[in-house]
Amino acid sequence: MAELSDQLAPYGIDYVDAMDRFDNNADLYKRLALKYEADEHYVSLVAAMEAKDYDQGYKEAHGLKGVAGNLSFRTLYDEATIISDALKTGEMYGAEQHMEKLGAAQQNVLKGLEVLAQS
Repeated sequence: MAELSDQLAPYGIDYVDAMDRFDNNADLYKRLALKYEADEHYVSLVAAMEAKDYDQGYKEAHGLKGVAGNLSFRTLYDEATIISDALKTGEMYGAEQHMEKLGAAQQNVLKGLEVLAQS
């Protein structure tokens, strides 16, 4: 487990936390984590922010935060939380400023899932 944890950490994936959350069921975690690639929250959040639909953006950011938290995608969770909280309090500029960091976290998770898939 330590080796996979070390491999996933640079991608913002906290495998130790995931194993705690999933009661050390690595197969279940892997199966659910790999399904993340089909999750639409990130794409929908980007579209909502581009359209300046901040109510929908909040819903998508909040959903992304939940998914990322449940799968222990730590960096993605942190960025989604910042955006969700900013939109909830009407800080649209602050939310927009974090979209680039969220995109980077999203790309890192997807790269990390490639590592997980090969494990």
